[in-house]
Amino acid sequence: MPSEHDWLTLDDDEEIVWQGQPSTESLYGTYLVGVPMILLLGLGLVVIASAHLRQQNTDYVITNKGVYKKTGIFSRAVTEIDLDKVQNTSFSVGAVGRYFGYGNVMISTAGGSGVEMTLRGVADPQTVQKQLSRGVKRAQSESAEDADDESKADVLDEILTELQAIRQSLDAGNRPRDSNPHPDRDR
Repeated sequence: MPSEHDWLTLDDDEEIVWQGQPSTESLYGTYLVGVPMILLLGLGLVVIASAHLRQQNTDYVITNKGVYKKTGIFSRAVTEIDLDKVQNTSFSVGAVGRYFGYGNVMISTAGGSGVEMTLRGVADPQTVQKQLSRGVKRAQSESAEDADDESKADVLDEILTELQAIRQSLDAGNRPRDSNPHPDRDR
């Protein structure tokens, strides 16, 4: 596994489909605010530096099984969503993002309340969202096939159990009987 993903623990059969981070262009708004603040208040350097560090320390990975998001400058937080749990994906692009080609991809899960994960400032968010949606459909169809296989196995197990019970009852009924089943009555 590449050292750039030392924070990522993948299953043996899990493959990276897409990886990225917030685009550099997504920092342009910060520069527009930060540069005048350097001249006026001197805080602009802090604003620009923190935005740049946040951008550099945020990574997104989509695999054939899940979506991962790593954030944190001094500490690290990793969030994972399994693709078969994803209910909805969408993307949004603002006016500046449309011009520079970046936007946000939002992911909602079944049973969740709203958006569970946002991939912020990614280049070409529509393509990322489409790729994610294809992966979700693939994972959910595989999950449904596995569930079908499990339910078929359960039905076969139930049939086998019932057949064994029937055989036992037939075997009990075919035992040789005494010619006089009630020996006390004949006396």
